[in-house]
Amino acid sequence: MKEYNGKPLVEGLLEEIKHVYRSDNRPWVIGYSGGKDSTVVVHLVYQMLKNLRPEERHKTVYIVSSDTLVENPLIKIYLDDMLHLLDKSAKRDSLPISVNKVTPKPDTSFWANVIGRGFPTPRLNGTFRWCTDRLKIAPSGQFVENIIKEQHTEIVFILGVRKAESAARKRRIEGRELADRLLNRHETIKEAYVYPPIVSLSTDDVWDILMSNNRKNAWGGDNSQLIELYSGADSGECPFAGYSSKEDQQQSCGQSRFGCWICTVVQEDKSLNGFIRSGHRELIPLAEFRKWLMSIRDVPEYREKKRRDGSVYRTSQNQLGFGPFTWEARQMILRRLLQTQKQMNYELITIDELRAIDRIWDEEQDLSCRVLVDLYYDEMGERLPWDQLKRPVFDEETCKKLEKYASEFSVPMDLMKSMIFRTNKTKFFSNTRILRESLRKAVTQQWLQEAELVNAQEGTRNEDQQSDTL
Repeated sequence: MKEYNGKPLVEGLLEEIKHVYRSDNRPWVIGYSGGKDSTVVVHLVYQMLKNLRPEERHKTVYIVSSDTLVENPLIKIYLDDMLHLLDKSAKRDSLPISVNKVTPKPDTSFWANVIGRGFPTPRLNGTFRWCTDRLKIAPSGQFVENIIKEQHTEIVFILGVRKAESAARKRRIEGRELADRLLNRHETIKEAYVYPPIVSLSTDDVWDILMSNNRKNAWGGDNSQLIELYSGADSGECPFAGYSSKEDQQQSCGQSRFGCWICTVVQEDKSLNGFIRSGHRELIPLAEFRKWLMSIRDVPEYREKKRRDGSVYRTSQNQLGFGPFTWEARQMILRRLLQTQKQMNYELITIDELRAIDRIWDEEQDLSCRVLVDLYYDEMGERLPWDQLKRPVFDEETCKKLEKYASEFSVPMDLMKSMIFRTNKTKFFSNTRILRESLRKAVTQQWLQEAELVNAQEGTRNEDQQSDTL
């Protein structure tokens, strides 16, 4: 049997974890993703706490799970069940364990950014990789910051990272290790330390621990479910964003691991497809939606030719580069997402996210203030809770007149809408300078100058062509 610090593996690990726990009063934070490594870490810490006398359990262990709101349904259901059981068992055993699930704020979620603001989905090559930071790092980071601020204390991250995961991970871990020290300084959070208790374990060691005790973990969960998930998905896990750098977090996500079902930074989601091949055909609509969303990303008719801030850029072929999804494309994405949700009878977008998207559209695109709530009713057959509260900025007749005037006087409708929304937002401000400055920004955006330049160039080109024919 393998030994650790001169004792049988598990006994040696428990002894070391107990020593670190008893050595100071700093709270512990454990990122629990539901994967094999984080499960082993929580299992060992839970068992260590049970072995202590009540008076020795002197500080809180925070179990934190990060839900991006676009997790694979099978993983989400499993993880929610484990978190519920973990919380229930910790209270039964009188252990100082606090179980928490963190999520991105509704207005920063994946769908709020894609459907609300029109963010293009993250690329396969990793450029414009906005998802990891907003969906995973920021929510968990905010949770940790709150602990530090509220308790005026340093904290210790207990991480389920292992050198055996990959050669690259081994180099990164060893690059941060301090000789003969169990705890290392966190790379980005000055009030935090890092303790990786299973850092030297092999993958076989991890599975041996999970398979022991009739596959029961310390809080009574059945590890057989976890084993089935791995065998079905042929994947790893996407851990809590508590490691020392954003690079490590990005290395651990989007590589065919347990994670977001909509992930677009891989060509093939082996985890999702693995579950489907193993018999979970209820997930087929998710795979089809993901494939469709990736297929429309770079279709010109679905993309603006300006960025959200009004700036433009040109490609190496001197063509105007793409900006966010058009408003029409965003409506199309939402409609298809709701259709998929209805088909699966599983929530893919929350009511809070829909509310956030509606607010964004009201401030940027929708003069009627009815597009989202009416679209939702068309697809789902029921009204959103705030449906009756929606009142248009202008009635339908006025909106048509605005479009007519915009066309008649060659004023871009986007500019008209931008000025209306800016005025509406600041109309009750006592300082009129704010409104004037906002309107000035609207009429001096780069895309308007670019449009004038293109029109001037086309006019010159037409004059030259006419001269050639004379």
